[in-house]
Amino acid sequence: MTSLPPSAEHIRAVAEAYLARHPDERGSLTMLFAALVGADDPTSRKTFPAHVTCSAILINGERQVLHVLHKASKKLLAPGGHNEPSDQHLRDAALRELHEEAGIPPSAVVPLAGHEDIPLDIDVHVIDANPSRNEPAHHHVDFRWAFHLGTDHAVTLQEEEVDGYQWRPFATTFSPTVRAKLAQLT
Repeated sequence: MTSLPPSAEHIRAVAEAYLARHPDERGSLTMLFAALVGADDPTSRKTFPAHVTCSAILINGERQVLHVLHKASKKLLAPGGHNEPSDQHLRDAALRELHEEAGIPPSAVVPLAGHEDIPLDIDVHVIDANPSRNEPAHHHVDFRWAFHLGTDHAVTLQEEEVDGYQWRPFATTFSPTVRAKLAQLT
């Protein structure tokens, strides 16, 4: 059986469910909706000018968020990246990336209540051109899924892509939009 990446219909449904909670963000997602009507796979890293990525916002018992230092960008970010053909749903990509980059398996986390099927945040950000990969400057539409660390599990980094990690308080989380949404949690 061949695995298929998340369909445009699935991505649209998830985005619309997210926008039902955050209607003021519709304007920021125009690139996403343009990518969804195109002929190219919106999750493919070769789809330009924008494609979908997924990240895992992992929260521990001390209300801190896991950040990994990505070698490519030299930035401290949530574990995440591009979708793979085995990721049938957007959330699957976030869980796979969390496991690959930080060694935390899906069985060690639980979705944030109320966010089982809806991301905590969707962000559109610019990615600089990468001539070595023959990639022009483009945008990532990052679906950020929130999880609680359900069991005590050590972080084990994927050394090819990640240089280090930090658990950071909500107030110093990498993204202003994620910070704002985490601040609303009780």
